[in-house]
Amino acid sequence: MTTNPASTAISAAAPLPVAPPAPAVADALAHAARSILPHLERGQRVDAPTLRGSMVSAFGGSDADGAWDWKTAYDACEAATVLFLRKFGPAIRARASSPAAMLPMLSKIAGLLPTHTRRSEESQALQQFSTPIALGLAAGAAAAITPADLVLEPSAGTGLLAILAELAGGSLVLNELAETRAGLLGHLFPGIAVTRFDAAHIHDHLDAGVVPSVVLMNPPFSALANVDRRMADAALRHVRSALARLAEGGRLVAITGANCAPDNPMWTDAFIRLQERGRIVFSAAIDGSVYAKHGTTINTRLTVIDRLPAPDPTAFPALHSCAPDVATLLGWIADSVPPRLLLATPVITRATVRPAATRPPRVAPRPASVPATRPEP
Repeated sequence: MTTNPASTAISAAAPLPVAPPAPAVADALAHAARSILPHLERGQRVDAPTLRGSMVSAFGGSDADGAWDWKTAYDACEAATVLFLRKFGPAIRARASSPAAMLPMLSKIAGLLPTHTRRSEESQALQQFSTPIALGLAAGAAAAITPADLVLEPSAGTGLLAILAELAGGSLVLNELAETRAGLLGHLFPGIAVTRFDAAHIHDHLDAGVVPSVVLMNPPFSALANVDRRMADAALRHVRSALARLAEGGRLVAITGANCAPDNPMWTDAFIRLQERGRIVFSAAIDGSVYAKHGTTINTRLTVIDRLPAPDPTAFPALHSCAPDVATLLGWIADSVPPRLLLATPVITRATVRPAATRPPRVAPRPASVPATRPEP
């Protein structure tokens, strides 16, 4: 193989693409999400050409030019889902008699979006696997959120868990370490000041007056900020800190790796210490197929903890086996998750964290209360 010295020199001198600053990326992401939203409203699949067109329009360049990458494009799809649920979620909830009845509609929406097949360096380092909307529905059902709740999401990502808490009437406290995602959350939840703390130490950093009654969380399973190696206990560090911040009588719902369970000898002692502060009331593994659209097939686990010390920290509730799908998980939650405890003290929901659902409703641009969700051929 031979090379042309002149062409090699020209290539070496060519400037590398410069990534735009995070605020500009967040602005462009919000623009792309708004352009994707009409496709979801019409029940149209967002295929690769459609998504590429939205991203090129929003960022003013292509992925080949380095203007954006495909992980960023997937974030735009998730942001569009948040916008869709804010617009049509109240009508969907009104029609549905239960979370199980909402599941088919949300699954259809998720089915319109592309499968995540590419990842960025940041997403790998921070283990940014957003919560599938169907699994978020199950987490929200387990949390049993009411308008009296202040809901903390310590690693809020693109807002897929937060929007479901908002639809249930909860006020929000959002934290997200990644700068671009935090900026995107500012667009999606404009009435809320998004903090950017390391969620593994969220209790140490939040203002003392912020005392949530519910925590919804999907922490990194084995990654910690500013640590360049795998940390097997990463998820539990996040859970411990969030539980310390939770109000007495509050509820924490966590999505973790399937092996993060009290019957795993590696973690039994850690869960015993955890139960000195909050008792585990439900835990079930979930088949990896639930996460397939989001780029992984790892088995996960949904754990529910109420903020009341367990009478016997060494005693755990019977753990469920592996749910093959979210419909099964919702059934287990309905049958096995106990009612919420009474809070020791009512939480303070500040005006800055009021849910968007309490704002004056906008006039719908179309007469239909719920858009079509049948994919076009």
